[in-house]
Amino acid sequence: MSEAIHHAHHSGAHDDHHHGPEKGFKRWLFTTNHKDIGTLYLVFSLIMLFVAGFMALLIRIELFEPGKVLLSPETFNQMTTMHGLIMVFGVIMPALAGFANWLIPMMIGAPDMALPRLNNWSFWLLPFAFSMLLSTLFMSGPSPDFGWTFYAPLSTTYGPQSTDFFIFSIHMMGASSILASLNIVVTIFNMRAPGMHFMKMPLFVWAWLSTGFLLLAVMPVLAGCVTMMLMDRHFHTSFFNAAGGGDPVLFQHVFWFFGHPEVYILILPGFGIISEVIPAFSRKKLFGYAAMVYATAGIAIVGFVVWMHHMFTTGAPYFAQLYFMYATMLVAVPTGIKVFNWLATIFKGSITFETPMLFALGFLVMFTIGGLSGVMLSLVPADYQYRGSYFVVAHFHYVLVTGSLFTIFAGVYYWLPKWTGRMYSETLGQFHFWLSVIGMNLTFFPMHFLGLAGMPRRIPDYAIQFTDFNQIATIGAFIFAIGQLFFLYVVIQACRHKGKRVVEDKVWEGAHGLEWTLPTPVPYHTFETAPVVH
Repeated sequence: MSEAIHHAHHSGAHDDHHHGPEKGFKRWLFTTNHKDIGTLYLVFSLIMLFVAGFMALLIRIELFEPGKVLLSPETFNQMTTMHGLIMVFGVIMPALAGFANWLIPMMIGAPDMALPRLNNWSFWLLPFAFSMLLSTLFMSGPSPDFGWTFYAPLSTTYGPQSTDFFIFSIHMMGASSILASLNIVVTIFNMRAPGMHFMKMPLFVWAWLSTGFLLLAVMPVLAGCVTMMLMDRHFHTSFFNAAGGGDPVLFQHVFWFFGHPEVYILILPGFGIISEVIPAFSRKKLFGYAAMVYATAGIAIVGFVVWMHHMFTTGAPYFAQLYFMYATMLVAVPTGIKVFNWLATIFKGSITFETPMLFALGFLVMFTIGGLSGVMLSLVPADYQYRGSYFVVAHFHYVLVTGSLFTIFAGVYYWLPKWTGRMYSETLGQFHFWLSVIGMNLTFFPMHFLGLAGMPRRIPDYAIQFTDFNQIATIGAFIFAIGQLFFLYVVIQACRHKGKRVVEDKVWEGAHGLEWTLPTPVPYHTFETAPVVH
């Protein structure tokens, strides 16, 4: 009987998704299947990676030598603004949401996400939001050129007309994030298979649970921030206008109250991916599961109370500076626990170095470098020297390129065979890894030296003594870019089913494949008895 129900459930789902009226384009437009939506997120993210990457290359070409005028100063600032916003909202967040959609239902034994139609909508908001954001580049009058942090009064009093479109696109991205994270949190709470207790969930699921709460808490703050901008621009309020009794520094407080937890939103799901990859290629269970869970939650919580370390130079009270300095250093504790546990998992493991493991190890080394420069930046007296210099650019790229982008690459190589049914080319994957690592370090390591020598951020030109390091950085950026073409080729080959066929049950031979086993495997029909509200 139960098998009959199971079969009916499966064939029904199959009919819904593939044999109904929805074929071709309509299938993707109207899909409520979590795997299809995960794929849409990942494809969108890949397209945006090349858009934002192209902008980064334009920035690096302009900085190849002093006095070069490929871009006007205004265009240069537009590129830095767009590159930052698209990488954060258009590449990393959608890619991680793609992983969440694909994997969370499978990892917790759920038939789909809790709110499938909302899931569809939260994806389709994104292409429209980014079309609007990019359209500002083609409007008469300049497009937004005030940096990805869009500080007032630069963006409110002096921002171009297109700033209103920019504000609306941010609203749409925020709505998408809120709906997606709501869906993820509800799914994890309500749709775990019987026996899947919280402390049995894979760490990837824990990472997304923490991230979901972070998103629900801070995206409305960003929405409030851009709404206040809109009011200041059009309704004669003075939230950020000192002439009307407002305060431009208020903008920074509101923005960074969103902006700092946002950094952990970009990083935590990556931590979750690494916590799945490292045990598989070390052939060992993850060391210190409970500690990892508490560390993940700890990072998320502390992330809320450190926002003002972005504002040490705004004339904050002495005790505020002291508090935020110590609170910032506190983040190093749970992060250190995680790094220790990953290393302890690798220790005495039977390790193999396939592409996902290479990206995981690259993450471990370079993310730690970014973490150490972060501790340097947390010191108030030192921060006075580093703030606004290329040292900060080096720091956050070491954290985000490795902590987010490398972990996404590790996850794609790890799960791509499961997703497509075909094995990717290991040789090309390794090419991608080595070009990425060499390019990334050549690009961003010299920036530490540039910053310490006094080269300021966000400028299209510089003094002649900075030329050598800038040229190295530009060459590194092109090496990194070439590496991503290998990645594109590998993904397209796998999706076109050109690779060698995969052994169905275990992709990584000899690897534990821990993430695919539930403590008590339960067939889907169990959910027929429980009321699941869609």
